[in-house]
Amino acid sequence: MAELRPIHQRSSVTSFLRKIKAHTPDSAQLLGLLALFIFASILIILAGLTVTATILGFIFFIPLILVSSPVWFPVGTVLFVTIAGFLSACSFGAVAVAGLSWTYRYFNGMLLAGSGKVANVRRRIYNTNTYVKHYAMEYGVKMIA
Repeated sequence: MAELRPIHQRSSVTSFLRKIKAHTPDSAQLLGLLALFIFASILIILAGLTVTATILGFIFFIPLILVSSPVWFPVGTVLFVTIAGFLSACSFGAVAVAGLSWTYRYFNGMLLAGSGKVANVRRRIYNTNTYVKHYAMEYGVKMIA
């Protein structure tokens, strides 16, 4: 005959089932997991296609690369020097224009906003320095007397 389980064993099984049921994902989580699986699969397939296309490209273009390789170094050197020279000339030109513009504004009195503040700060530093120097002299004289 079939034996009946004791009551305390049935309650532990039902509590275990309740715990499992409490941790089961709901439909939104399952749909999110499904979407994650689909997008990950698509990305893995695209990565595989990219690697395959790269390998096939190397297979088809290696003979062309090997035949034309003696030309690549001189051409690359000339292109590098040309581009570096052009960028340097443009940079030096921009610096020259900025310097000439500043010089023109300076001599025509069109100073930038706030340039008078620099003179004020310089004057205050000088005045503070002079004040501290005189104070130190007076304090030294009082100490001696």
